[in-house]
Formats: sequence, C-alpha cells, structure tokens
Amino acid sequence: MTQDSTAVPGKFISFEGIDGAGKSTHIAFVADLLRARGKSVVSSREPGGTAVGEKLRDMLLHEKMHLETEALLMFASRREHMAQVIEPALARGDWVISDRFTDASFAYQGGGRGLNRAKMEALEQWVHPHLQPALTLLFDVPLDVARARLDATRTLDKFEQEKVDFFAACRTEYLRRAAQFPERIVVVDSTKSIEETRATLTGILEKLL
Repeated sequence: MTQDSTAVPGKFISFEGIDGAGKSTHIAFVADLLRARGKSVVSSREPGGTAVGEKLRDMLLHEKMHLETEALLMFASRREHMAQVIEPALARGDWVISDRFTDASFAYQGGGRGLNRAKMEALEQWVHPHLQPALTLLFDVPLDVARARLDATRTLDKFEQEKVDFFAACRTEYLRRAAQFPERIVVVDSTKSIEETRATLTGILEKLL
C-alpha cells in the first residue's frame, strides 16, 4: 500500500531511475518548489541518510560482497533511515524527499543482480509493511543516454561500472514496478530538456499538493 495520508501529516516522495537517468538534477528543484508552497522539507538519500547508513553506503558502493549480503545491507540501511529520518519527519508534518528507496533495491539487487523477487518482497514486508512513498518519480531514459551522462561526470562506483545488460535489467524491473503500482509511480521522460522536465514535475506535484 502507498503512504496513508491520514496516518501522518507529512508526505513522502522518492526519486528513482538507473544511474545516469538525471534524477539528481531535479531533487533540489522539487525541494525548492515544495518550500515555496509552504512545506517543510527533509531531503535525504539511500543508501545513507544517517550516520550508520552513510558507513554502509561506502561499503555498498565500493566493496564486493555476496548478493544476499548486499540486499540485506541495503535494507538494514533503509530501516535505520526510516527510524531516524523518514518516520520522525513525516510525524512532524515535514515532506520527505529521498534519492532512492525500495524500488531501487528491486531494480538493482532484483533486476540487475537477479535476486529472487520473493526474497525482495519478504524484505520489503519486513522493513516497511505499512509505508510506501505517496509519490515515486521514476526518471527514465534509453540506456545509451544514461551511459553517456555517466561517462561525462566523475569516478564511477561499483554499480555505475556495470555493463549495459545490468542496466537494461534494472530499467526493465523499474518499468515493471511502475506498471504494478501506477497509483504511486509516475514515469518521467528524462530525455527532455531541464526546463521541460521541471514543467512536468510541477504539474505532477501540483496534483499531490
């Protein structure tokens, strides 16, 4: 189920997309838009967002490990993130923006790495059975566009260094999730200009506001 807007006064928005999709470009814009509408905004990220989570992030992005270890650490970081950041902020009435949430685990550990979906669903139900984002913005681009953006930026982490087949599987799983949860996940065409994309995001957020 998606976030129950009657249960907590704040709202939870997640940003998703394969590496190079361009989601990070628009996080600050969305936060500023919400603040301009009078909302108190907490912006965070996964893996990370807490002292424990940031330590796990460094391990997850740079160290090789067993697939199930990787998935378990992702959800361990997420549980701490929820306990220390997301749930308290929502209870205060803040709007929470997270750069990635559980859809990313389905895409990367499930789609890209091939972890059994039933195991992913079990972890999801264990860690946050009653909470999903009120809105998930899934930034989608063709694989060649994403790759070109990555190659033009910085030193790549272990996920960003994966081959095209990995990202194809991640993208497929993201789009499967979007089809499964259309009431929550909105696919954003991230091939458009920054101005066009921001106009689209404004329209989507106005509905949520």
